[in-house]
Formats: sequence, C-alpha cells, structure tokens
Amino acid sequence: MTRTEYNWAVDHFSDGVYRFILKMCKSKEMAEDVVQDSFMKLWEEVGHIAYDKAKSFLFSTAYHRMIDVLRRETKFGDIETVADRAGEAREEYTGLQDILNMALEKLPPVQKTVILLRDYEAYSYGEIAGITGLNESQVKVYIFRARAFMKAYIRRPDVVV
Repeated sequence: MTRTEYNWAVDHFSDGVYRFILKMCKSKEMAEDVVQDSFMKLWEEVGHIAYDKAKSFLFSTAYHRMIDVLRRETKFGDIETVADRAGEAREEYTGLQDILNMALEKLPPVQKTVILLRDYEAYSYGEIAGITGLNESQVKVYIFRARAFMKAYIRRPDVVV
C-alpha cells in the first residue's frame, strides 16, 4: 500500500471504524484511542498489506484492540466506570432507536459485534468472519440468535409501554 492509499483509507474508513467501536464500548475516549491505535498498526504494516485488505484489517485490529482494553479495564479498572458502560434498562418509553439500543446492550459481546457489523456497517458474512475470526456458519448463527433475541425483547410490553 502506498502513502496515498493509506491517506485515502484514513479518509474513508475512520468514521466507520469509530462508529463501530463507539457502539461497542460507549466511551468516546476509548473509541478514539482504539481507532488511533488501529491506524497506527496499519501504518506499521503499510508495506505488507494490500490496499483492498485495509478495511477488514482496520476493523479486525480495532475489534481485537477494543476487546483487550475492555478486558483490562474489567480486570483492573474502576468498577463504577465498567458498570456505566454495561448500560441499564430504562423503564419509560424512549423511542424505537433507544429501545433497539437497549436490546443491543443486552446481547452477549460476540452477538453484538456481528449484529453491528452486519446491520449497522453492512458487511458480508465473509467479511464479518474475517474480522471476528469466526467461520461464516458461526456468524450466521450468532446473527440469527441476536435478531431473535432483539425481536423478542422489542415485543415485551414492559419495554414499549
């Protein structure tokens, strides 16, 4: 990859990577740090990575970096900041987007990741498999289970009333 291609990758992929990580961790500062670390890693590997692989490399690197940071903070971090990111269910009706976000927060991390990549970022099953390290069948199963959970969650009367 050339310097020009790297700069183009920064311009075109940084917003998507940031949105994905922010949706996963709910912390602007952490999302910014993870995205910056991912682009630094891409720059270090710029000579070894083809431009057409840059997007999946960035998402994969950001995903694994975010998991590492969350694990470290859960293990060593302040319990209050970890609890803040876990999210709490609100009892009042707050709109469809808020209900979807509440349902999304209740998903296990793997299901949340694949749903965000598929439904929010429009990745194919193969691309998601490459980013997460799962195979395509596992990706499809996790997406099916996540959608089934979200559908059941949204149908609950106590959530929408």
